[in-house]
Amino acid sequence: MNSATATDKVEEPEHHGGRTRDASRDVALREAALELLAEIGYDRLTIDAVAARAHAGKTTIYRRWSGKAELIVDALNCRKGSAEVPDTGSLRGDLEAVAQSSTGTDKQFDAQVMTGLITALARDAELRQVFRERLIDPHMAEIKQVFERAVTRGEVSSDRNLDLLVSLFPALVVHHLLIFGEIPDEHFAEQVMNDVIFPLATAPAGTPTHTSNSR
Repeated sequence: MNSATATDKVEEPEHHGGRTRDASRDVALREAALELLAEIGYDRLTIDAVAARAHAGKTTIYRRWSGKAELIVDALNCRKGSAEVPDTGSLRGDLEAVAQSSTGTDKQFDAQVMTGLITALARDAELRQVFRERLIDPHMAEIKQVFERAVTRGEVSSDRNLDLLVSLFPALVVHHLLIFGEIPDEHFAEQVMNDVIFPLATAPAGTPTHTSNSR
């Protein structure tokens, strides 16, 4: 965390082009929000608590984010960072690249953050909407490009349900987190890509991708 002093509570001065933004304050506020999310969960997290942790005024936060849902999702987006959609020339190569970039450097903290968030997603409609619109949908759209290129190359049948393929890995990550209390490692990600997603994606056209309930 960045160190903070009493002067941090002074709001940014105005000028003719608007208010001056101190980017370092944005970083401190995001870090404070994620630390609290990991420690006490989303439901108990408040803007007051974030302001106190970051030694900032509440107005500083509300000037940047409309509430804690937008603050948390923005902090998660910044922690995830931006990554280029892999384009190795083959679906298998692209999936391996996705697997290699799917886990962070601090898995314990990431697990605490996601655990603090997941239970709230089921109950909080505002958080769920912001989380999906600002984080999940853009990320899924990026990964979908991997499969769309594979369709263009002829590796994947055009009748394959790409949205389902894209959703499999994050669903299995959440399942692993809830069952084992930890973010999966790179080996798990590679197994899912190689043993589950790649075979489903490259199955011949017309091959069922669901089990039948008929007896």
